[in-house]
Amino acid sequence: MILPVQDRLRAHVARLLTTLYSLDESSATPPIALEYPPNRELGDLGTPVAFELARRLRKAPRALAQEIAAAFGALDGIRQVTAAPNGYLNFFLERRDFLLTRLSPEIAAPRPSAGKAIVEHTAINPNKAAHIGHLRNSALGDTLVRVLRFRGIPVEVQNYIDDTGVQVADVVVGFRAIEGKTLDEIRQIADTTQFDYYCWDLYARVTEWYGQDKERLAVRGETLHDIEHGGNENAEIAAFIADRVVRCHLKTMARMNVDYDLLTWEGDILRLRFWAQAFEVLKAKGAVYLQTEGRLAGCWVMPIQDDVEATPKEDEDEEEEREKVIVRSNGVVTYVGKDIAYQFWKLGLLGKDFHYRVFMTRPHGPLWATCTTGGEGNHPEFGGAAYVYNVIDVRQSYLQKLLKQALVAVGHPDGAERSHHFSYEMVALSHATARELGYAPPPDSEDAKRPFVEVSGRKGLGVKADDLLDTLIRSAGNEVGKRNPELDQEEERRISRMIAIAAVRYFMIKFSRGKVIAFDLEEALSFEGESGPYIQYAVVRANNIFQKLAQRDGLDEATLLKALKDVPTGDLDGTNGSHELWALVLDASRLDEIVDQVIRSLEFSVLAKYAFTLAQSFNAFYHRAQILNEERDDVKRWRAAAVIYLRSQLTRALDLMGVEVPPRM
Repeated sequence: MILPVQDRLRAHVARLLTTLYSLDESSATPPIALEYPPNRELGDLGTPVAFELARRLRKAPRALAQEIAAAFGALDGIRQVTAAPNGYLNFFLERRDFLLTRLSPEIAAPRPSAGKAIVEHTAINPNKAAHIGHLRNSALGDTLVRVLRFRGIPVEVQNYIDDTGVQVADVVVGFRAIEGKTLDEIRQIADTTQFDYYCWDLYARVTEWYGQDKERLAVRGETLHDIEHGGNENAEIAAFIADRVVRCHLKTMARMNVDYDLLTWEGDILRLRFWAQAFEVLKAKGAVYLQTEGRLAGCWVMPIQDDVEATPKEDEDEEEEREKVIVRSNGVVTYVGKDIAYQFWKLGLLGKDFHYRVFMTRPHGPLWATCTTGGEGNHPEFGGAAYVYNVIDVRQSYLQKLLKQALVAVGHPDGAERSHHFSYEMVALSHATARELGYAPPPDSEDAKRPFVEVSGRKGLGVKADDLLDTLIRSAGNEVGKRNPELDQEEERRISRMIAIAAVRYFMIKFSRGKVIAFDLEEALSFEGESGPYIQYAVVRANNIFQKLAQRDGLDEATLLKALKDVPTGDLDGTNGSHELWALVLDASRLDEIVDQVIRSLEFSVLAKYAFTLAQSFNAFYHRAQILNEERDDVKRWRAAAVIYLRSQLTRALDLMGVEVPPRM
């Protein structure tokens, strides 16, 4: 990893500048930015700090760089310091020690003292199967969890379950009003069908049923009221549907290598009166008030600040756009109010807590869920985070701004600063993929003229996540079978699953999260293009090198690396005519730097591009520089060492994206 080297170098230069130029508090040391020279012959790291000093000291950057280089002295890991003619200060690393240190077990990154982070992601309505858009949410959310943990930050992963919302009520209406089912009959359906798929179709039928007669929406209202108040058959049916569908969702997400620590149920927020607690605080601080006139008379509303862009419905007038209803005139709290209370709890500001139960047992530990009463006392400490990341699509930006506004209004601006909306755009289909999956629009329609095909779960036209994964696994299996005809069916499917998950997870993060993406099956599964399978293949290719060396020459990795500290470093130092090998090592070491950049920007396309570029560099090196047939022992050993390190870093990068490395491809 490169960050420890950079930290030591910055600290050394800062001390040197303070001493060399008698800098005091009034002329503090300028920030020491570190960059990478355009090629390794110029240096491994460089800094333009002389340009910053030049303005203060009224001296030429080149002269300052020469003075700093001359006074630099010795620093562990730095072989040479030079002043470039343009005024840059360049540093050359001690290459042998750098690589050997990284081939040894590395010390874990220090754990920050700022406390844990809560990452809430996925949050699928528990009324039907997960769809392709949920795969982008979970891929982004899970990758965020992994990069935070990589940097030593403790993370609590939550999945919010909206079990009292309109969507669940609609499925209850479908079972009761359209199909006339009792709870026992619904249990039978759940036990004998793919229940989340069954509910998917039923939900689409309910939407159509409402459209035939708008007065039927009254049934929805009555059902929603029953669910919110509990103690009736509709509430029991809703609870059963939500539980069973959530279990289906968890199986789908487990296929994606996505996991959670806590399922937070909206019903528990209502029953434990979290909102009542938050409501009293908001009223006391004047953050909400009772509207006494107009269409919102009787509602408790929050005035919308000028910097919060409202997203009103078409039937709302300009005055109402500047007020957000928090509690309706009938006393029902809106989703905004529930989310405000939930955000207060996440940050440890509510003064109340859930009860907790084990939702399911797993080999690596229980999955916990909130509950209203009882529960178990040996649960982890949930909530009370230093930082909160809500992974929700860009359409919820307005709501997320209101959460921060509420925190500021009740005197917690620091809580607003520690609340992050990790937004992302939606997922559509390429026309080729839409045709393959059976969603192609009519050739003469307006939809056919658009650059991608939009889908709608409400209309039953969404791509189910499991269907997409099954299609990817089949396609990957065809390719794996062609390349490895000796594989048995079980092993072929295991490898195909790894490739399929790499395909979809990499595709979901390789684009900027602010970009609508058109998922394309062929592009995602390509072994040649910018894809997850391409990076997997680079690691498999590296593994094959060492497998062949062991089989052919009896050389294992430990033997190849043995006594490297005494092996001439011509191929590593560039004295053999090329710095390509060292460039691979240095680029591979930048993974921790890339992760830091990702955490600061919340832009995971940076990680995806880094891994792809590193795989490209390795593949180019593989074709130009032999290891298996290299006759020079020193060259073979250093090339092997570099590839072992690069393979390790690529494997780590894939793991950060939730991708496993198959044994073969």
